[in-house]
Amino acid sequence: MDVMSLLFHLFNFVAPACAVAAWMALVSPLVMRTYPSWRSWRRQFLFNSIVGVVVLLAGLLWFGNDGKVITYAAMVLACASTQWLLTL
Repeated sequence: MDVMSLLFHLFNFVAPACAVAAWMALVSPLVMRTYPSWRSWRRQFLFNSIVGVVVLLAGLLWFGNDGKVITYAAMVLACASTQWLLTL
């Protein structure tokens, strides 16, 4: 595997966590009735991304392969819990 393929694989592994993190940080003010500043949005995105990637790594290590639906469900639950804690 060359370097470009490795980078594409890593990007595609992290992309779902970043997409869920961005969606949660953007939709959170509508659902939670809070209005965080732009700086707070970046903090929420960063924390949710880190939590999402950690859950994806745990799913990869536990199941031995990537892309299990239960891993994605756990990632969404973990990011939702993190988002809830950040908006308190």
